Amino acid sequence: MSQHGFEVVGVSSSGPELNEVAKEEGIRVVPLEMTRTISPWKDIRALWQMYRLCRKEKPDIVHSHTPKAGIIGMLGARLADVPNRFHTVAGLPLMETTGLKRSVLNFVEKLTYACATKVYPNSKGLYDFIVTEEFCNPSKLKVLGEGSSNGIDTAFFSRTQIPETQLQELRQSLGLLRDDFVFIFVGRLVGDKGINELVHAFKETNLPQTKLLLVGPLETALDALLPETLKEIENNKSILSVGYQDDVRPYFTLADALVFPSYREGFPNVVLQAGAMELPAIVTDINGCNEMIIEGENGLIVPPKNTEQLRAAMTRLVVDKKLYNELKANTRDRIIQNYEQSVVWQAILKEYKNAEQDV
Repeated sequence: MSQHGFEVVGVSSSGPELNEVAKEEGIRVVPLEMTRTISPWKDIRALWQMYRLCRKEKPDIVHSHTPKAGIIGMLGARLADVPNRFHTVAGLPLMETTGLKRSVLNFVEKLTYACATKVYPNSKGLYDFIVTEEFCNPSKLKVLGEGSSNGIDTAFFSRTQIPETQLQELRQSLGLLRDDFVFIFVGRLVGDKGINELVHAFKETNLPQTKLLLVGPLETALDALLPETLKEIENNKSILSVGYQDDVRPYFTLADALVFPSYREGFPNVVLQAGAMELPAIVTDINGCNEMIIEGENGLIVPPKNTEQLRAAMTRLVVDKKLYNELKANTRDRIIQNYEQSVVWQAILKEYKNAEQDV
């Protein structure tokens, strides 16, 4: 957007990540403390700060991502009379919530969309969910392209970008053999990503020369894993947990298949990345995942929270070599054709330019 005449200001909670964004993207950033949990007093303070920032900056467009940034950004911008208020929906935690908390989250979501002038669900499944739940008038909604918030740089996510010497060193450090079949999961190690089911399913496959590679931070503050899952990760020599990694491409390159048994998503980048790196995927039948993966074409789809069917799908990929090779052959081309980053960026730019004309 900076290259097309827009001055971009990044607003997020403070921390090293925000400073890295400022440096890497060459933009001005403003720290504004927002919590991921419901915290009324802190949320009110963040809303006041967002309102004051909008009054000071007088932006033409405020574009928010994530539920908390959505309510703070959209309500603050609405109170400050910002003309164009865009909100991208990239997943809804409320899908896994019930009771009073679900009612509160529903209200917050409706208020966010009421304050927005346009709402961009990043998958067709999310679009349908928002319409069904009557969060806003469908006239406000639009899915950009085939979905995704940002698309994927397929030139960057390519096996050709990873030197063989780097792979040899990483393979040796992880203790992987060339004949090992490696399942990979990339993301936060928490309950609603399906990690409890994944670890149990992998244990039950009991196939020789099969490994499970977990790439991502172990989070204990929210939705922590079950004690038996943590124990299995620690004690099972065929499960390799390497924590957060700045560059996941070498790990994808060493792997044979992605397993992503999440309970809910918007349009997960991990599935796009794995596809671009030529990995067939086992995903759950949830929005986003079931749009990128076509059963029997570039991956397998199983019900969420179903350990037995997840185990069966993992076993099938290892045992049925013909099926595995057929799925793998269709992975990268589907991502290039539908989710190339430049296509998504052009769609967002078009929305911004249309808004600029309306100011």
